[in-house]
Amino acid sequence: MQAGDTLVVIAILVYFIVVLTIGFIYAKRSNSSASEYFLGGRKVGPWFTALSAEASDMSGYLLMGLPGLAYFTGAADVGWTAIGLALGTYLNWLLVAKRLRRYSVVAGDAITLPGFYSNRFRDAENTVGTVAAVIILIFFCVYTGSCFVTVGKLFNTLFGWNYSAMMAFGAIIVFLYTMVGGYLSVVATDFVQGCLMFFALAVVVVGSVAMAGGVENTAAFLSDIPGYLSMTQTAVPALDVNEIQQTEGGQPLFEAAAEYGPLTIVSTLSWGLGYFGMPQVLVRFMGIRSEEAVKTSRRIAVVWVIISMFCAVCIGLIGRSILPARLLTSSDAESIFIVLSQIMLPSFLCGIVVSGILAASMSSASSYLLITGSSVAENIFRSIFKKDATDEQVLIVSRFTLAAVLLFGIWVAWNENSVIFTVVSYAWAGLGASFGPLTLFCLFWRKTTKQGAIAGMITGAAGVLIWHNLIRPLGGVFGIYELLPAFLLGCLAIYTVSKLTGEPEQAVLDDFDLYRSDTPLDEKRNMEVVLEDGMALNE
Repeated sequence: MQAGDTLVVIAILVYFIVVLTIGFIYAKRSNSSASEYFLGGRKVGPWFTALSAEASDMSGYLLMGLPGLAYFTGAADVGWTAIGLALGTYLNWLLVAKRLRRYSVVAGDAITLPGFYSNRFRDAENTVGTVAAVIILIFFCVYTGSCFVTVGKLFNTLFGWNYSAMMAFGAIIVFLYTMVGGYLSVVATDFVQGCLMFFALAVVVVGSVAMAGGVENTAAFLSDIPGYLSMTQTAVPALDVNEIQQTEGGQPLFEAAAEYGPLTIVSTLSWGLGYFGMPQVLVRFMGIRSEEAVKTSRRIAVVWVIISMFCAVCIGLIGRSILPARLLTSSDAESIFIVLSQIMLPSFLCGIVVSGILAASMSSASSYLLITGSSVAENIFRSIFKKDATDEQVLIVSRFTLAAVLLFGIWVAWNENSVIFTVVSYAWAGLGASFGPLTLFCLFWRKTTKQGAIAGMITGAAGVLIWHNLIRPLGGVFGIYELLPAFLLGCLAIYTVSKLTGEPEQAVLDDFDLYRSDTPLDEKRNMEVVLEDGMALNE
């Protein structure tokens, strides 16, 4: 190993030590009860909530998936995706956050998303929560695998180390601090990681502009590529039979630009719909210390998301100008952030910056593991198999679930040619279509029924699977992102079945009326923000 590589490794090791230390710091408090372990006792302040929500959401696709897509096909696809995500972030914080925080307290002080869905409908059999927990288990296993892909690609690109071994190593680190520290550990590490991701993106985008000789030189080079900088066309790399972009004289070859029409734009913007159903974000809304803190969190989150995604897209575009023929497959293109960091930064700073990629993937993976574990333990084990289970037994089941999801995620990530953006888009659609319509109907329509909720979740999940695998390959008008049709079908299913099954019971309606009223809720417990060890989570 060269001296420069040693400094990079040292910086990454420092990062690993920090996140593991945070996990152990919060271990005692988190393990005091299931509520503390799964939701931090609803005591998390606005800064931690905002950065935790966005860092856990963005995963490896912020620093690898988005730059890789921009590098390979230009501005249109990645640009409209980023716009859709920014709009979705804002609307989710505006429409859902405060309402879900309040309603989750009214609905039996629910500490998991499936628990909220069940309590919302006074579902004694917990059918709604069980269906939700199963869907979370299925799609979060895939989502977790995408995060592990990021870790493996990072170390393989940096040092040429074995992809599979390093992917598994990163997965185990995530598992350890999640298992030990619970929600508070995840939120605190997410805050650190959100700051690190922001710093990494800013450093690399500024450095890449300077390396490319300024914005004008970059734009002049990229404008020669057909459709590359257009928002209504997309660049089409000329690929050989092995899906490798062809080159000539050291320059990449492109075919004629493809049209990026209104239907495709609407389809891509629909990425934003997924936010209404993302458990890793929704649970942050439930855990914030008060309804009043939501407004501050919203501002922080939206600013962070807009700036971060803008930088990520710019890194991919500028990277094509600096290294036009370096990364010739869609999978390799996702390493552009790493490659630029290696070229332009001193070794130790490079290590700090690329730790931002670990931050992105590990913050997301830890959230997915924790939410899956809490859903299975609370909403399947305690609600169905052992209703008198103690908190200690629930935590044990949760940790066994974490281990199972860890192994499945490693299996999903075993193929080093996996494209992060593709894997994430599939899981994002599944969760968004399953829970997005249900979340909105739960919060805004008084007469939503339990049967409608179940129909909506199943229709949304099935719609994604069927559209992605059977309908989308037909192309044309059917080639739209599966989230959009599945989301609309989920809404239709909830409305139709709720109408057919009559009004909910009076207790459900009374809960809804209390949630929508101005009656102050007893939140004395939730306003305590100072931890037992004397450390304030944040102001």
